[in-house]
Amino acid sequence: MFILMIIVFIIGYAAIALEHPLKINKTASALLLAVIMWVLFILSGSDILVNSDALNAFLKENLNSSFTDWVTHHELLEHLGEISEILFFLLGAMTIVELVDSHEGFNIITDKIKTTKKVKLLWIICFISFFMSAVLDNLTTSIVMIALLRKLIEDQKDRWFFAGMVIIAANSGGAWSPIGDVTTIMLWIGGHVTTVNIIVKTIVPSLFSVLVPLCILSFFMKGQVKRPIKVENDSSTDPTTNIESNIVFFLGVGALLFVPVFKTFTHLPPYLGMLGGLSILWIVTEILHKSKNDDEKSNLIVAGVLRKIDTPSILFFLGILLAVAVLQSIGHLNLLAINLDKYVGNLYVINVIMYL
Repeated sequence: MFILMIIVFIIGYAAIALEHPLKINKTASALLLAVIMWVLFILSGSDILVNSDALNAFLKENLNSSFTDWVTHHELLEHLGEISEILFFLLGAMTIVELVDSHEGFNIITDKIKTTKKVKLLWIICFISFFMSAVLDNLTTSIVMIALLRKLIEDQKDRWFFAGMVIIAANSGGAWSPIGDVTTIMLWIGGHVTTVNIIVKTIVPSLFSVLVPLCILSFFMKGQVKRPIKVENDSSTDPTTNIESNIVFFLGVGALLFVPVFKTFTHLPPYLGMLGGLSILWIVTEILHKSKNDDEKSNLIVAGVLRKIDTPSILFFLGILLAVAVLQSIGHLNLLAINLDKYVGNLYVINVIMYL
């Protein structure tokens, strides 16, 4: 059963990667994979565990409990709690971005970017992502920048390519700031790194990691991107005004910037800060549009925007993270880490010997 679960995970992951050839949505594959993995886990019994210390501790604290109780009432709920933090964070961030987009708030940025040359636009987008990720986190930056790409690039394949570089730039930018990534935030709060030290020692490698692919692509990328056709709304029928757009834009950006500050001062999970910012935006938009009829404000308040959220993507994260959680509970990931550590250590020794 131990090996079978690895095989099932690989097959499921392959189905996710081959979404387009198979013509099966990756979310369906991820959710099915998660369910199968947990079913196999609970049917396999305690013998499958690499280390049963956690199970034994649970059984000591909860008399008359069983392996099934441990899986359903401890492991599954614990992993689901950790995963829910990510999902609610995503839900809050995506809703804020969609709300700003529905008010055309991103026009403040997109109207400043005039170029249609692919190379120049790629450099601009990557550097915005790099430095934005240092004050936001890389996940939020990616969501915001991909929303901007929809305004700047019409062709879907070009957007996919630019989105890939946004991910690289956002992760690079988040690495050199103490509040740019979940990992660096944890290290910073734990006192393992200082603000000046992490910036001085990691900003050059972080810049290098984004400049290398940018320089390489600059030699091969040619042509221009096609901008989406901008529909000019009649001011008499346009449900938003410039003042409303600006208010929602700056409040939305402020809500996103508030998250790392909230995390730093309260030490509470970031998703609570994100939901707090969303609630403020919700109240403000309700007040701004209270005089409008239901049709006019249907896409301008959070209740309406929630219908536009990419729910399949959120469910995809739920499925894949639950599937990985099974491998963590059984001990697959721990064994993989130990073996990789041995392999890397042995490889280092071999390299030193060859060098000598």
